[in-house]
Amino acid sequence: MTNNAKRTRWWRVLGIGLGSVLLLAAAALATGLFLAERKMQRRVELPGLQAVAYRSDAVALERGSYLYASRGCVDCHGANGAGRTFADEGGLVIAGPNITPGPGGVVAAYQPIDWVRAIRHGVSPQGRALMVMPSEDYNRFTDDDLAALVAHIRALPPQSGQGAVVKLPPPVKALYGFGAIKDAAAKIDHSLPPQAPVPEGVTLEHGRYVANMCIGCHGASLAGGKIPGGPPDWPPASRLKPGEGSVMGRYPDAEALIALFRSGQRPDGTVVKVMPFESLRAMSETDLRALHLYLKGLPG
Repeated sequence: MTNNAKRTRWWRVLGIGLGSVLLLAAAALATGLFLAERKMQRRVELPGLQAVAYRSDAVALERGSYLYASRGCVDCHGANGAGRTFADEGGLVIAGPNITPGPGGVVAAYQPIDWVRAIRHGVSPQGRALMVMPSEDYNRFTDDDLAALVAHIRALPPQSGQGAVVKLPPPVKALYGFGAIKDAAAKIDHSLPPQAPVPEGVTLEHGRYVANMCIGCHGASLAGGKIPGGPPDWPPASRLKPGEGSVMGRYPDAEALIALFRSGQRPDGTVVKVMPFESLRAMSETDLRALHLYLKGLPG
C-alpha cells in the first residue's frame, strides 16, 4: 500500500470516528432535552400538605417585610415584587415573576395552600416543579415566618410584570434532563413536618435556622461547589463547613462576617462575586451573629 493510500485510509478512519462521536453527542443531547421536557411536566405529589392561615397584623407585616428583604426574594422578584431578570448570559436567561396583584402577576389566584406548595416545596398550584424557585432555602420556614412573608407579599401594591422566564442553553437543559442539575422540588424531602418555632437569639439553634438560606448555593452540607444551574463563568460556592478549603478561617469572629455581608468584600478588600448582597446586607445583626456561631461550630 502506498503512503498516499495509507494517509487516505487514516483520514477516512479518523472521519468515521469523529462522525460517530458527533452522532453520539447529538443523540445524547436530544435524549437529554427530551428527558428535560418530561421532567418539567411531571407532577409532584405532596400528600398531607397543610395550609397556613393568612395573617395581616402589624407584627406579621413587619416580620414579612424583613424576610422579603433579607432572604433573597428581592434578588429574583425586585423590591416591589414586579419581577427581575437576574441571569442573562451565554444563552441562559432567568427572570423571577411578578408576584403582585397587578397585571401579569402569577399569584392572583393563590389560595393559602398554594403559598405553602410554592414557597416550601417549589411546586406550582398545578403540581409542576417551579424551575426558578429556590425552595430548598425556604423549606424549613416556620409557619409564623411563612405566614409573615405571605402577608407582606399580598400587601405589595400592584405592579405590571410577567411570569417567570427560564431559558436554558441546550447543554444545560440536557444536564437537567439527565439529573446532573436538579430543581428544588427534586432536592427537598417533602415528607418532613414543618419546622418547629425557633426562638430568635444568638444561639446555635437560631443560627441553624438562618443557615437554611445558604443551602441553595452552598449545598445541604454547606461544603460548597459548583452552583447548580448557574452560568459557566460563575465561581463555585465557597466551602462554609470546616475542613480543607473552608473560607471560615477568614472570619474568626462575628464582626468579620458582618463586615462581609454589609460590604460584599472579603477582609483583604477583594470583592465577592455572585452572592446576593442586596438581600444579605439587610440581615439583622442577631441573625448574622447566630449564623457565625453555627458555621464555626459545624463538624468538619
